[in-house]
Amino acid sequence: MNFSKKDIKTLENIILSRRDVRGNNFKSKKIKNKYLNKIIQAGINAPSVGFSQPWKFVIIKDKNIKHKVYKNFKKEFKKSKKYFPKSKIYYKLKLEGIKETPINIAVYYKKEKKKILGQTSQSKMGEYSVVCAIQNMWLMARSLNIGIGWVSILKAKKINKILDVGDDYVLVGYLCIGYVKKFLKKPELEKLKWEKRKELQNVVISK
Repeated sequence: MNFSKKDIKTLENIILSRRDVRGNNFKSKKIKNKYLNKIIQAGINAPSVGFSQPWKFVIIKDKNIKHKVYKNFKKEFKKSKKYFPKSKIYYKLKLEGIKETPINIAVYYKKEKKKILGQTSQSKMGEYSVVCAIQNMWLMARSLNIGIGWVSILKAKKINKILDVGDDYVLVGYLCIGYVKKFLKKPELEKLKWEKRKELQNVVISK
């Protein structure tokens, strides 16, 4: 399949318009199963080292489970404040949308006992493959005008216990998925000047 200039521009627009959506910007509107399936289907078509496809997706709609996850977030967020004692911005940030979104998805890496092609030298390649799946999901969601927020301030072992997931599963991403009030023109942390955007010349090294 060959793609047109219009296709290329559309993909570029989706990539540049992708946002990590915070909890104060989600709507409660339900997501149809056909759209949820499209998002997950995008994930399972991501590249994976050794064609291992090591991902598992736990879809969470239950309010009680969300509440337990949210309690763990609050506990871990309180701990994290000590690392940013002088930052007034950090205390004001709404960093998750666990309870606001109709769907949460815990994305896992499933450990294998056997050796995997391409992972004999770099054991983390399986987990990196799962990250690729999450990126695919994020881009597909954005193309559907659906937002995703990635919550990382969680204790993975605690989330496994809440979701009744075994030790052979490694939590890679906890995603909050829902329609948004608006997609920001710039990432929120860039807008708040938490960090400056790095330019191409700052991240490319030529040898």
